[in-house]
Amino acid sequence: MCALSKVILIALQFYTWVIIASAIFSWLYAFNVVNPRNQFIAMIGDLLQRLTEPALRPIRRFMPDLGGIDISPIILFLIILFVQFLITDYIRIPLQCLY
Repeated sequence: MCALSKVILIALQFYTWVIIASAIFSWLYAFNVVNPRNQFIAMIGDLLQRLTEPALRPIRRFMPDLGGIDISPIILFLIILFVQFLITDYIRIPLQCLY
């Protein structure tokens, strides 16, 4: 149980970083900081979109229109934090398993 909980927590932490990278990349793309015609940049953007869009799409479906502001990554980040707290607190992982 200890190994499984560690793997799940590491995967959730990795996905949190993917969400942050996707949000930063979308800002850079929107403000023309990066060149969208560059093949490498397009590959990174496509990868980040494919990794995050399946989780963000259901959240966006239920979110009200906020006038161009997308807070679905923040909502997903909070959901991931909640799941991490559930795993560490309510499943009662022994303290030695977390280190």
